[in-house]
Amino acid sequence: MAVIHRTTLKPTKLELLTAWLPTRPWYSGGPGEPELTKAGGFRLDDPEGEVGIEFMVVTDTSGAHPATYLVPLTYRGAPLDGAEDALVGTMEHGVLGERWAYDGCHDPVLVAELLALIEGRAQAQAQSINDTPDPDVIRSSAGAVPAPAAALTVTDTEEGTELSLSEGATLRLHRVLRPAPDDAPLPPQGATGHVAAPWTTPDGARAQGLFAVLHP
Repeated sequence: MAVIHRTTLKPTKLELLTAWLPTRPWYSGGPGEPELTKAGGFRLDDPEGEVGIEFMVVTDTSGAHPATYLVPLTYRGAPLDGAEDALVGTMEHGVLGERWAYDGCHDPVLVAELLALIEGRAQAQAQSINDTPDPDVIRSSAGAVPAPAAALTVTDTEEGTELSLSEGATLRLHRVLRPAPDDAPLPPQGATGHVAAPWTTPDGARAQGLFAVLHP
C-alpha cells in the first residue's frame, strides 16, 4: 500500500496545476490564472511501490461559471524517460525529497493500474487516508480489458483525453467533469467498462459522474 506522508510540498500540487492547466486544450477558465480548490479524487497503488498514483479533482472558479477537472497525476523519484512533454512540474517533498509530477495519462504505470481497476483487479484507495479502500468509486467491465498498445498514443481534445489500447479499443478520460443524470446508464451505451466517482461542488453538494470510459 502507498504511504501518505503528512508533510510539506513546495510548490504545492495546486500551485503546479495553476500554471499547467491553462496549457491544456480542455481547459476553459477565464483570462487570468485559475482559482483552484481541491474537490475530490482517489488513489491507486503501484504494485512495485515506486510511483504515486492520484486521480485529483479540482474546481476552477476563475471563469464565468465554475469548471471541474479530472487531473490524473503520477509522482516519481526520478524523471520518466521520454515523458518530458507530460511533466506537470517538480516539487520538494518534506520526506521523499525531489518529486517529478506527470500527467498520468502518459505514464504507463497509471494506465496499467487504471485498466486493472476497470477490470476489478485493483481497488481504489482513499485519497488522503492510508490503507483505506474508497467504496464510492464505482467500476465495471464487460469481460477482459484490453492491454495498452505497444506504443501508447495519448490524444487530448476539448473534452478529454483518449488512450489507444490493443485490439483497437480506446480508453477515454473525462477531463471536464459533469454530474451524471440519475437515470443515466453506467457504463454508457456502447461502452465495455467505466469508472465513476464523486466530488464536491462549489456549494458543498455532492456530485458524481464518469471519470473514464472504455470503448471497444
